[in-house]
Amino acid sequence: MSNGSQSVALTTKEATAALAIRDALESFRQDTGRSVTALEAVTQYLYAAKLLGERPLGEAVQDYLRTIAIVRPKALSDAVSEFVATRETKAEARDGKRSILNPKYVENTSNWLREFAETFPGHNVGDISKEHVNTYVASHAKFSAKSRNDRRAILKHFLKWCVRHDYLSTSHRLFEADGLAKEALDAAAIDYYRPDEFRTLLQNSDEQMRFIIALQGLAGLRLEEALRLDWREVFGIPGHIEVSTSKSKTRQRRLVEICPSLDRWLAPYRGREGKVASQWQTLNGYVQEFMALRKASGAAARRNGLRHGFGAYHFALHANENLTAAQAGNAPPMIHAHYKGLATKAEAEKWFAVTPSQSAKNIVALPMQKM
Repeated sequence: MSNGSQSVALTTKEATAALAIRDALESFRQDTGRSVTALEAVTQYLYAAKLLGERPLGEAVQDYLRTIAIVRPKALSDAVSEFVATRETKAEARDGKRSILNPKYVENTSNWLREFAETFPGHNVGDISKEHVNTYVASHAKFSAKSRNDRRAILKHFLKWCVRHDYLSTSHRLFEADGLAKEALDAAAIDYYRPDEFRTLLQNSDEQMRFIIALQGLAGLRLEEALRLDWREVFGIPGHIEVSTSKSKTRQRRLVEICPSLDRWLAPYRGREGKVASQWQTLNGYVQEFMALRKASGAAARRNGLRHGFGAYHFALHANENLTAAQAGNAPPMIHAHYKGLATKAEAEKWFAVTPSQSAKNIVALPMQKM
């Protein structure tokens, strides 16, 4: 009493309860490693009870726990392997149908993620911080902005997958890392072939490659779309080429009008069946042969120059971005932004006047046969 202790003011029942509280708090400390004072325990309970009203605190906590995921420890390398495996199955073409994901794209993105995991060996997914992300992106400083953006995109996709599989907390905030901020791309000028170059490429190409070149330059097909075609899609609908959903990059069907010059280039191929590009097993195989043709013909290297040529000249000829977009399978604003003012109408007329001549290499009617 002389020392100011108020314990003597407690009744026997209150003193027993206080000792029981002390024992319960000690037991909690031993089980969890967390120390809580009696005052903290009481004030937190009373605050929660006030918010819950008549509802029991334990019941509310159980309901809350059912709505949140429990993050499981997962080695970063193992998580990447799981993620890659789920995408590899989508890169397989089955029952003659086009694969969900482009196999080359899956291969490249898988390599990038394995590189990311190898950069931080021994780490769990939950150990990854903004600093790790920034370090990885900074290691590709010599790459183009587009290449870094591509790596950012697949890394974000992987992190979202980790959240769905409870390998990463929903509150991770890694997307706020400076390294994941998308960079503005360099506004490189559109480059495209000129009519004389186009004619030279067509005349010097062999019968297989000539058809693919004509489809890109006179129908505006993307190279991958042209290589996927069957002959029935070329000649099945009079006056049009069918780019089906399984062959289109955008997975949207479109009919491409066959202009008079393209019709003349197509004439020797009528009656063919099967795949158009049976000669090339891979996209890279075609690209290598086209590079050899270009060098032999003295044409300049112009990235995607045939399709860009179609866009520039078709828009110059018709002055209608909606029409050009419908042919090329693009959005009208993109046509307007990228192709307006690149070519004159006179140049466009010259481009679409490129037709076969007797000087062209191997311009002969091909026999009806399956490819």
